Amino acid sequence: MRVIAGTARSLPLKSVEGMDTRPTTDRIKETLFNMIQGGLCDCRFLDLFAGSGGIGIEALSRGAAEAVFVEKAKKACACIRENLQFTRLDSRARLMETDVFSALARLDHGPAFDYIFMDPPYNMDLEKQVLAALSGNSCADRDTVIIVEASKETSFDYLEAYGYEVLKRKEYKTNVHMFVKVKKEK
Repeated sequence: MRVIAGTARSLPLKSVEGMDTRPTTDRIKETLFNMIQGGLCDCRFLDLFAGSGGIGIEALSRGAAEAVFVEKAKKACACIRENLQFTRLDSRARLMETDVFSALARLDHGPAFDYIFMDPPYNMDLEKQVLAALSGNSCADRDTVIIVEASKETSFDYLEAYGYEVLKRKEYKTNVHMFVKVKKEK
């Protein structure tokens, strides 16, 4: 696993040993960031279920002004800290060592993020719970792009009822990235 592009390009990143995290592969990460590259400069990026921090670090390397990493596993948080220090991107990063729902409650009433990325454990409906929590939270406004990484089998049939519109769906071999936004009121 490495940083694909930007100021930390080609630097190797550590990942958490064991099966508790699933780092996004370099190929999928490159595809994802090629799709959002135009909006990254000076953006605010929120990385939920951050794991080793590879997605948020890629955003910082490519020009994000700030990235907030949310992770509750102690080993993963230590890995994120090491990766941020090694890439010298730690001055623009904030690590919240807590569960996603507590972090969202603490971040509520603050400024919205430009991008929110989440890669929760697959097939546990956590993405649905997080999207429900975000629907009334100031972290996401009508300009925020929310990217959900999930297994290919994950149903997103509830999105419209939760007040979201689908911008794009990108399928890979075993997983999918859903790009959604809060619906604009008519």
